[in-house]
Amino acid sequence: MSGIGRWSLGSGVVLLVVAVLCAVLKLIPVAVITGCLSVIALSMAGYDAIYAWLERADLRRRAARARRDDRQGH
Repeated sequence: MSGIGRWSLGSGVVLLVVAVLCAVLKLIPVAVITGCLSVIALSMAGYDAIYAWLERADLRRRAARARRDDRQGH
């Protein structure tokens, strides 16, 4: 996960906690706004995590293909 993904995850969790606290304190408009922002931040973090996971999977596939080609060549 990149730095932006980690930052988004951290800020998303903090905003989610703030949204819950605002909902408990009956500050519904603030809770809705911070809840929406937290969903956006957590979605960005999730996208970044999936992108990094797919990139690592692609590197593993290419490495396996290179080893297989190397074995067949010898």
